[in-house]
Amino acid sequence: MAATLIIQDLLHTCERSYETSKQVLGAIRDHLAKQVSDENGKLDAAVMEREQHATHGFAWFATYVTAMGEMLAWARRLEAQGTLGELEQLMLQAAYSEYLHQIFGGMPMSQGEFVRLADFGIEVRERQALQTPYTTLLREHGFTAPCKARIAELIADGNFGAMGLEDETLDLVRDQFRRFVDEQVQPHAHGWHEKDDLIPMEVIDQMAEMGVFGLTVPEEYGGHGMGKTAMCVVTEELSRGYIGVGSLGTRSEIAAELIRLGGTEAQKQHYLPKISSGEILPTAVFTEPNTGSDLGSVRTRAVPEGDDWVVTGNKTWITHAARTDLMTLMARTNPDQPGYKGLSMFLAPKPRGTDDAPFPAEGMDGGEIEVLGYRGMKEYELSFDGFRMPKDALLGGVEGQGFKQLMETFESARIQTAARAVGVAQCALEEGLKYAQERVQFGKPLYAFPRVHGKLAWMAVETMVARQITYMSAREKDSDMRCDIEAGMAKLLAARVAWSNADNALQIHGGNGYALEYPISRILCDARILNIFEGAAEIQAQVVARGLLSGRGAIQGSRAPAKAG
Repeated sequence: MAATLIIQDLLHTCERSYETSKQVLGAIRDHLAKQVSDENGKLDAAVMEREQHATHGFAWFATYVTAMGEMLAWARRLEAQGTLGELEQLMLQAAYSEYLHQIFGGMPMSQGEFVRLADFGIEVRERQALQTPYTTLLREHGFTAPCKARIAELIADGNFGAMGLEDETLDLVRDQFRRFVDEQVQPHAHGWHEKDDLIPMEVIDQMAEMGVFGLTVPEEYGGHGMGKTAMCVVTEELSRGYIGVGSLGTRSEIAAELIRLGGTEAQKQHYLPKISSGEILPTAVFTEPNTGSDLGSVRTRAVPEGDDWVVTGNKTWITHAARTDLMTLMARTNPDQPGYKGLSMFLAPKPRGTDDAPFPAEGMDGGEIEVLGYRGMKEYELSFDGFRMPKDALLGGVEGQGFKQLMETFESARIQTAARAVGVAQCALEEGLKYAQERVQFGKPLYAFPRVHGKLAWMAVETMVARQITYMSAREKDSDMRCDIEAGMAKLLAARVAWSNADNALQIHGGNGYALEYPISRILCDARILNIFEGAAEIQAQVVARGLLSGRGAIQGSRAPAKAG
């Protein structure tokens, strides 16, 4: 069979295979629901924990099927625009081929952890009944050696496929930030990493002028009023240059979202314009030494005293803590209320630190945590002993709402993190491609060898898959729809793709990839954190699975595109 399929046949074949995949997902859900429900048909948390492998595996299957639907929707958009070229067809074909293989044969949740249909009690006869000539065609002939070679040939000049955004403004935004990254970030990123330097304020000031920190803030509060899709485009490009630069906007996004959704009008008027302009750089202060993702166990106390709140406790893994002006601080205001109910969120001003005095505020101290990567903002442990905040620092002016307020921001933060992961994945792809083309062994470039260009072909394909599911989650958020499931899926997949791409790109470098002087060593370290922060992969899988099993969201892509004509 040729490397490509005829366009109409390809779309039709993918459409039918997508429908079959939804049937597989429905069968998984039916089997799993019986495993994890009590006699009344309600989810049993204890049983879900016992069956965690299958429960989280369900989330991965749902993520794959959703991603396949988004790739099909992407191809249809391109077809409608007349821009569905050979490369894009091959990417669609390859994605379906590989994901169908994994759906029917075994899906990696992480290195060394696979989930298979048998884990849900789906036996051989039922598995065979769920396969069709369409799925067999794509599995057996979709991602062949000629297909890999042709994709490699088509991406050799740096063309990695059309984005399918259908928005000229977003295309212009992408071009603007790509130029900025190529000129101001990429030439310096590895040096910042090697020296463990903070990203220069000059770069941050330029980003502020370009509107990064107020991108999604409403115009009436000094922002640009753009949506989460624009945020994804900007974040991806910045992270393609350096994850630290792409992550500078995360804290502003979290702070602005907290204030926009939960703040008083006075808090909005005071803080949002200053965050948007970059005058105020915020940091998120949530995690504690013994809590991690278990935010209900937060112990840091905030006690009213006169016209102030007085804070006592410890925080850890606080990014960019020294060189910021505002902390979004989670603390317990009611020790008699267990778990989440006693938590409140504060907008705590602090003086910006310097190299000589990183934490000059009275009642607050901190120390740097040395890390493998993600170094441009630095990580810190913080201690509070009598640190004072003004009485109006309480977000929204109401106690006990902190956890709820934070949960309302998690969708945006996870979408933004998925976009960061796509940028890192793209960075690894470009670095691996460049090295494979330049490095000559046995008389020819590494790129000439099938296992090298095959790796890069799949990296290009799966980066596009991660990009499209991330854009989907952003569109859901822009439509004011609850999208914790979609955001979780996007982060789950994109983080894994970033790590896979970085690992494969380092492998292409061989021994040189292990040398600190080569940027891929930094990219590998940066990629690894994406599976952990903003909710570890296991947390994402739990969120996705619990939501779908509870009947929320679309276990089969309810907002998937209409059938091909």
